[in-house]
Amino acid sequence: MTTGTEFTRDTQYIEDRIVADPEAVRASGGPVGGSIGNPYGGLSEGAQAWPVEAGRYRLVAARACPWAHRTIIVRRLLGLEDAISLGTPGPTHDVRSWTFDLDEGGVDPVLGTQRLQENYFKRFPDYPRGITVPAIVDVPTGAVVTNNYPQITLDFSTEWKAFHREGAPDLLPADKLEEMQPVIKRIFTEVNNGVYRCGFAGSQEAYQAAYDRLWAAMDWLEERLAGQRYLMGDTITEADVRLFTTLVRFDPVYHGHFKCNRNKLTEMPVLWAYARDLFQTPGFGDTVDFDQIKKHYYVVHEDINPTGIVPAGPDLSNWLEPHGRGALGGSPFGAGTAPGPVRPGEEVVPGSNPLYPA
Repeated sequence: MTTGTEFTRDTQYIEDRIVADPEAVRASGGPVGGSIGNPYGGLSEGAQAWPVEAGRYRLVAARACPWAHRTIIVRRLLGLEDAISLGTPGPTHDVRSWTFDLDEGGVDPVLGTQRLQENYFKRFPDYPRGITVPAIVDVPTGAVVTNNYPQITLDFSTEWKAFHREGAPDLLPADKLEEMQPVIKRIFTEVNNGVYRCGFAGSQEAYQAAYDRLWAAMDWLEERLAGQRYLMGDTITEADVRLFTTLVRFDPVYHGHFKCNRNKLTEMPVLWAYARDLFQTPGFGDTVDFDQIKKHYYVVHEDINPTGIVPAGPDLSNWLEPHGRGALGGSPFGAGTAPGPVRPGEEVVPGSNPLYPA
C-alpha cells in the first residue's frame, strides 16, 4: 500500500523451521535471519525447530503470489508432493487475508478452515502482522508453523532430502553457494522487491529512484545471462526459481500496474529467451496461473487500480515460442531428471496458461 514515500517491505516473519534434526539445528549456531534465508542456517532467538515428518504439514501457497509461487515450484522440482500437501487459496483477499474460495464450500479440504487467518490464530490468537503466504501449517493442530518464505525453499532442499524424488536436482550446489548468495540478494532487493518499490512509491522522487534501481538490475541480468544458460552456469538453481516468479509476472502486471515500463520483458532479447526457457521446463511454466496473477494484483491493489478492472491482455501464446538457449549448453537438471506430470488435482485451470489450452 502507498502509505509513505519509499515502499519498505515488512520482513518480520515466523522464523520457526522444519528440520531433519532439531537438536543439531538448535546447537549449530548457524547464521539466522536476513531477507534471503540461510542455507544450513541455525535458529533465531525464540524460534522453534519442528521435526521433518512426511504427511504432517500442509503448504498453503496462492498461485497468484510470487513469494508463494517459488515454494510451489521447488516442491515440484524436488518431488515433495507426497511428503507435503498443497493448499491453494484464491487470488483475491480482503484485510483478513487469504481465503480458500477455490475449494468446495470455500473450505480447505485438509485443514477444514475458510481463511488462512484461522490457522494463524490457532497458534497466535493475537497475531499482529499480516496473514501472508506461503505458510506451512501443522495439520494435526491446524496451527501455522512458519511463513518465513526466504527460508522455506532452502529447507525443502536441505532438510527434506530423505523425501526428495529420485533424480531431484541440486538447487543449492555446494560449489556455487558462496557466489550465489549475493546474486540472490541483488535479485531480491532490486528485482523481486524492486518492482514493488516502483508500484507502491508514494512520491515521484521515490518512484524515479526505484525505477532506476530496477532497470540497472535488469540490464545486469541481461548481460549476465548473455553467455550462460542459467544464473549460476549450466544448471538450474534456487536463484533461477527466485528470478522466474518475477519475470513471469512482468509483462502481465508489473510493466503497467507497477509502472515498470521502460520496456517489456519481451523487448529484452536475453531475459525474454531465458524466461521462456524456464517456462518450458517442467516444474516452472506448469505451475503458472496467469488469470490468478492478474486478478490478484488488479483487484486487491485498490489504491493503485481503484476500478478493479483486470486487463484482457497481453497475448501469452509467445511463452511457447522457441527460445534457442540450448545453444549455450548446459542441462536444466544437471545429473538429475525432470519431474513427472503435475499431480492430479494440482493442475492449473485450462485456459489460464498456454500450456493448458482451454
